[in-house]
Amino acid sequence: MDTPTADTPRLHAAFSALSDDLAREIVGQAGLIERLLIALLADGHLLVEGAPGLAKTSAIRALAARLDAGFARVQFTPDLLPADLTGTEVWRPQDGRFEFLPGPIFHPILLADEINRAPAKVQSALLEAMGERQVTVGRQTYPLPALFLVMATQNPIEQEGTFPLPEAQLDRFLMYVRIGYPDGDAETEILRLARARARSAMQAGAPAPARIPIEDVFAARRAVLDLHVAPALERYLVELVLASRDAARYDAALARRIAWGASPRGSIALERCARARAWLAGRDFVTPEDVRAVAPDVLRHRVLPSYEATAEGWDGERLVAELLQRVPLP
Repeated sequence: MDTPTADTPRLHAAFSALSDDLAREIVGQAGLIERLLIALLADGHLLVEGAPGLAKTSAIRALAARLDAGFARVQFTPDLLPADLTGTEVWRPQDGRFEFLPGPIFHPILLADEINRAPAKVQSALLEAMGERQVTVGRQTYPLPALFLVMATQNPIEQEGTFPLPEAQLDRFLMYVRIGYPDGDAETEILRLARARARSAMQAGAPAPARIPIEDVFAARRAVLDLHVAPALERYLVELVLASRDAARYDAALARRIAWGASPRGSIALERCARARAWLAGRDFVTPEDVRAVAPDVLRHRVLPSYEATAEGWDGERLVAELLQRVPLP
């Protein structure tokens, strides 16, 4: 473990204030806010599934408004083309040459709204850019911003006219987050907040939120990587992933329900997310609870049920829950 820098307390204070500010604006979705910040610190992307009206768009907008970075939203539809996302070359007759016009994917913060409504070519263009951090148009390759965070959303209600993401491509997402409805107290607070926003919208000159510089985000990422992970905890983390591939060591019936386990990319994601959660909590070390807290969102789309398990109503989330029960804590 590297020695924390003198700047660490300032970074902690900035991200703690950011978390509190987001919690005041996005009521009833504390889990989504935490996952957004974890993805930001772990340099990954989020796939968020939830019914309409649960503040998915508002959450990523609110985060982008508090970072010194650009934001773009793309509404995915069946007639969308890859060029609508990546950009295209336009002929300039006055110059006698083609000029590349960047698409919305070149913004540091991107909301891919209802990604499962776009055809496979558009999904592949986005997922390739997420993995390679670059876009190729014609013979030219263009790098994406150093800070590049994609939050894609899925609507679980309507499946007609949608194009489900292939399981292998889901692995490009750091976490697959499912959100639900807020409770009664949170919904009452949402009503109050909506009234306050309606009043403030009628008044000009509302102050803009403070923005965190991009350099501070990168500094926080380095601090996250400096956190201490005990060897026993590292082994526990790896064992969780290994158990998804060879669950027969713990339960033969569970092994028959798992068609495919998580890849090494799952181990990397699990460690990075556990580190980010620990850092957000103000600790300089990772605990087993950090690993267990992020494991469902990190692994549910990486542990695939067998045909037999699907017929019995099992999904990746239930399989991960069983693995967490069976793999002993360090």
